[in-house]
Amino acid sequence: MTEDVYWLLKLDLQADQDDLFDALMAEMVDATLNESGAKSYEWHRSGSAVHIFERYASSDDAMIHMQNFGANFADRFLAILTPTQLDVYGPAKEDLHAALTPVGAVFHKQVSGFDR
Repeated sequence: MTEDVYWLLKLDLQADQDDLFDALMAEMVDATLNESGAKSYEWHRSGSAVHIFERYASSDDAMIHMQNFGANFADRFLAILTPTQLDVYGPAKEDLHAALTPVGAVFHKQVSGFDR
């Protein structure tokens, strides 16, 4: 088993927000690249559907990301993107539960498997 915490966030992009989206995405990717505990941070898009896959080395590292997100990006992000689903995997601590629950996070506990 791993200490990694990861999630898939699904969102809808509001109409006519492509330029703001592209600029914000680039800024967020650059910022997250500087977080030492960030292992994967992938954005995917099909029309107005946006999926973001994020993987962190630990729950504490995921919380560092959430704090940076809240301080620097949350208002602009939520002004153009509407969360529709958030599935969280791995041993998320209570502070991370509290941070992600307001957007409807569903937490899944690992019950078996491995990571290479």
